[in-house]
Amino acid sequence: MYKVFVNDKPIILTDSLKNNNNFPVYAFNEVVIDEVLLKLKEGKISGVYLFCSNLAVDWCAFQKDFKVVYAGGGLVTNPNKEILFIYRSNVWDLPKGRVEEGESIEKTAVREVEEECGAEDLKLIEPLLITHHLFYMDNIQQMKITHWFLMEANFQENLKPQLEEGITKVLFKNKEEVQEAMKNTYANIKLVLDAYYKN
Repeated sequence: MYKVFVNDKPIILTDSLKNNNNFPVYAFNEVVIDEVLLKLKEGKISGVYLFCSNLAVDWCAFQKDFKVVYAGGGLVTNPNKEILFIYRSNVWDLPKGRVEEGESIEKTAVREVEEECGAEDLKLIEPLLITHHLFYMDNIQQMKITHWFLMEANFQENLKPQLEEGITKVLFKNKEEVQEAMKNTYANIKLVLDAYYKN
């Protein structure tokens, strides 16, 4: 199964007939993707299942409709098991950014956390999951594929938001504060947190 978000509304590509959300179901090979995107953007549907007869093949075909951008990000914990958050565009988020030429996805994830948060001496533990979302930039429909990693940090102070990237706050949050932040974040970030807590 692949879950791709459009304004926090999911397109779910699947080869299963289970429908846990009562979203409409379309056959992938019979649907016009642009029409699905329009319905999601206009709020006519809150999500959709695309049934795939061959998930791997259909996923490759789906991606061809978009400019694919790769990014890396981190869910960073400190010794108190608090989680590092950034605040940008009035939304709580986790640090992430695009891969630079010749850079591994792991290096990207660590670099972006360091740059966006003023962090240092991070320890990359393991991959968490991969998220997908669609957005427009320069009038081109793009799909960002973000590889998320669990990281550890042995610091809590001297964090510095990267103001030039629109980040106004950087701080560690305890479990109760994380729950509050989840009321004002993106669907993809909720998936990252779910993956962390399930671990």
